[in-house]
Amino acid sequence: MMAAMAPSAWAEKIGVVDMRAVMSQLPQAEAMMQGLQNEFSERVAAVRKIETELKSLAEKQQKDALLMTDDQKTELSRQLESLNADYQLKGKALQEDMKKRQAEEQQKLLIKVDTAIKAVAAAGEYDVILQRQAAVFVKESADISAKVVEEVSKGN
Repeated sequence: MMAAMAPSAWAEKIGVVDMRAVMSQLPQAEAMMQGLQNEFSERVAAVRKIETELKSLAEKQQKDALLMTDDQKTELSRQLESLNADYQLKGKALQEDMKKRQAEEQQKLLIKVDTAIKAVAAAGEYDVILQRQAAVFVKESADISAKVVEEVSKGN
């Protein structure tokens, strides 16, 4: 039945946008990642410090096991367990918080990208804009990704 449709029933100008490419090329994305790294740098350093302490204690336990008394072994084992629990707790909380903040910042950026896509589509008089991944074949001339990056970049 598709063949029976008149050509005028189809959209006349179709464009595509590669969202992954757009997001990877945006200067705002780089700034967002840098801002998140700065925001979480102290907590990342604290978790890394615990990780270093854990490694140091584990090495000590291995190296000095034959020289330690049972009480010393028990105390070191308890220290390791406590430190490991702290590491797990802080590491998981850090990952969750970073993931949440990254999602928040990406959502803000996606709103800007969506606005830019609409502006490029209107300026280019496109009837339909698809995500690049939805199309099996696309002429390079139909890809508006670079124009979207340019639009978002000039809007900062």
